[in-house]
Amino acid sequence: MFRAASVFRPALLIGGLWVLAACAAKDPMDSPAEPLGDFSLGYTIVVADNAKLVPPSRSATAEEWQAALKQALERRFSRYEGDKLYHFGINVDGYALAVPGVPVVAAPKSVLVISANVWDDAAKAKLNAEAEQMTIFEGMSGETVVGSGLTRSKDQQMQVLAANAAWRIERWLVENREAWFGYDPAAEAPTAAAAPLDEVSAAVLE
Repeated sequence: MFRAASVFRPALLIGGLWVLAACAAKDPMDSPAEPLGDFSLGYTIVVADNAKLVPPSRSATAEEWQAALKQALERRFSRYEGDKLYHFGINVDGYALAVPGVPVVAAPKSVLVISANVWDDAAKAKLNAEAEQMTIFEGMSGETVVGSGLTRSKDQQMQVLAANAAWRIERWLVENREAWFGYDPAAEAPTAAAAPLDEVSAAVLE
């Protein structure tokens, strides 16, 4: 009986984790966008040709990263309808897309490192003096507690990371909105920030 119980406990634990993995993550687009003054998205340039793969990792092409990030950024920032155009320049510095591992013992998580720049279209100038480097994680959820390599495809991992990157960039813009986008805090009260999905340093355009 003791040996049987010892065998079944890990199996029950893993089974419980797989039940958690079925839980859906909250989409950050479900939350209202925070005010960004006169911001309106112009164009988005994503460069990923020199992205470093950090093993162990699934492999993704530059084109796949460009598509995932452009889609996430345009989806998130197309909600803004300010009076001026601003452009994004994003460089993918490195990434790791979790591979299937042993649940609990070795449950790798995915990570993405990007460098971001924002350009003022009218001024023809970059707003940030140096590229803002950000490290993006998948976050903790039922799907990642056993390792997203087991519960998500490569495309799903990239979509989550891209959505979280868009959220992080929005937080960065919010931090600088008074200086960059003419935001007046007295004019309107900010809304609650959208949480990143799951919980939910090369320069570009130099």
